[in-house]
Amino acid sequence: MGRHRGNHADDGDADRRGAEGRSRRRRRRRRGGAVAALSSAAAIILAVGLTGTYIFLNQSGCGGKDIALDVAVSPELTTAVQGVAQQFNEQDYAVDGQCVRVSARGIESADVAYGITGGGPTMGDTDSQVWIPDSSLWVNFVQENSGEGVVSDTGTSVAASPLVLAQPEKVAEKDDDEASWDTLVPTAAPTEEESGSDVRLVDPVRSSAGLATLALISDAIGGGEDEEGQAQLVAAIQALQEGATPTEEAAFEAFSEQSAGDGAAPVLVLSEQAAARYNRDHADTPARVRYPDTGSYTLDYPYVTRTDDPLTTRAAQVFRSALEEDAAQKRFQREGFRTQDGAIDGEALPEEQGFQADIPENLPTPNNESVERLTKAWNQFKLGTRLLTIVDVSGSMLEEVPGTGMSRMQVTTAAAEQGLSLFNDSTELGLWEFSTGLDGDLDHRELLPIQELAGEGADSATHQQDVAARLGGMEPVPDGNTGLYDTYLAAYREMASSYKSDKVNAILMLTDGNNDDPDGIDLDQLASTIEEESNPHHPIPVFTIAFGPGIDLEPMEQVAELTGGEAYKTENPAEIGDIFLQAFSQRLENQEGQGGA
Repeated sequence: MGRHRGNHADDGDADRRGAEGRSRRRRRRRRGGAVAALSSAAAIILAVGLTGTYIFLNQSGCGGKDIALDVAVSPELTTAVQGVAQQFNEQDYAVDGQCVRVSARGIESADVAYGITGGGPTMGDTDSQVWIPDSSLWVNFVQENSGEGVVSDTGTSVAASPLVLAQPEKVAEKDDDEASWDTLVPTAAPTEEESGSDVRLVDPVRSSAGLATLALISDAIGGGEDEEGQAQLVAAIQALQEGATPTEEAAFEAFSEQSAGDGAAPVLVLSEQAAARYNRDHADTPARVRYPDTGSYTLDYPYVTRTDDPLTTRAAQVFRSALEEDAAQKRFQREGFRTQDGAIDGEALPEEQGFQADIPENLPTPNNESVERLTKAWNQFKLGTRLLTIVDVSGSMLEEVPGTGMSRMQVTTAAAEQGLSLFNDSTELGLWEFSTGLDGDLDHRELLPIQELAGEGADSATHQQDVAARLGGMEPVPDGNTGLYDTYLAAYREMASSYKSDKVNAILMLTDGNNDDPDGIDLDQLASTIEEESNPHHPIPVFTIAFGPGIDLEPMEQVAELTGGEAYKTENPAEIGDIFLQAFSQRLENQEGQGGA
């Protein structure tokens, strides 16, 4: 676990009141000395056992004002901590003759972390003298963004709960494959034959379990450092965002509904303790847990102080010691947590539900650099996409692509359908076709306006169905040329005039060749106009995928460089999905200008 039970010499001269103290003073002096000596010895022995330092039994009661110790606890641990606090208060532990009164309240770890740093959305009162988040991830985040003096990690982990994969019981019983982080979600473009699990997790911006899941998957596929790794990370993020929920309760509800249905088998990533709570409350749709074969990340529930007052700090140390005691640890075990050394309560985490007594290998806590990079990437793709897709219908699109038995038009539209399947229902998408003189003097023609794929379609039930139908019905213009540059500019101006700041606004051009419109603008005019009209706060990256032989990619690369996009060339239709992923991965390299966190 990397955390330990410490012996702190400055835990103070805390003491507790006993009723026997008052009666003992009324006894005769000849007996009082012996009894007092025995009591003092017992108190010292008890105190050393409790805290590793001296806490004396109070012989005269608490005096003066109580020391109020406000403890903010991750919600799932709150009931257990409140139980320990109640017993603690009843024992009248004191520091410098003042009783320590502990009150514990549940508050989301993200709320406290963002309340301290201002680095994200928060709600409620996040102030406290002691903080017990669910993970050291939040402590590291606060120290990185607000300085180490703001919170002090005592080195104590009061409980533990490793992440597991939960599947519907009926599915898990038939699944013989080993659980693994690198096979949890697809890391390549989907194919028609693919089917699999619907992975559910809580939004990583709000959940350490969700963030750790994203980090573990990223590490399993190589960290997304190179071009291939970035494309794989994009695919993983796209898949995870499909099943992300804002809260744990929403994840439970979605998992339960899917478990009861006949659709894709869901996999829920959560802690052991959360899985036990789910099964307790959803007996009709139970889950069975599995442990990834390469180890897991463990929520470690660190005990953190947020005060520089010496008296309050000592009071916090006394309560910390109470949380480490056997009685408190057994209380936590009954709630489905592990102790600091990994022990469980077999009734709380039953073997028949897949829980195992041995704690899985603990994978390291993701460092702040990884957390920041992954959080930004997640936020980038959570923004959603607003995409204008433009398809070349010039005469050359009638030519056959060697080795495929299909025309360039057929390859292009098939590629578009496959690539666009990567987008979720909230994506806003429009469709143009272009050649030369398609609409009067215009080289382009709008087929469908930019709107949400899940929205109502003009010709079909949904806009997405309209897009698929229009792509499938596209026909080349036999005598049409390629008005590439005029179309680039018209599309850029269209997206600029209708820009939405809560989306990633982009252009996707699918073409088979070079600009050959003698009546249109040239490359220098296109480049200078884009430079003049561009807004650094409203980036509109242009992505071009070119098909066929004899293509000069340099002009397309110049447009991509001007706009923050990318240009690709291929003659193999099987590569299209991967090219789309590579194009999307450009968003990871341009986060600052596109609304990253």
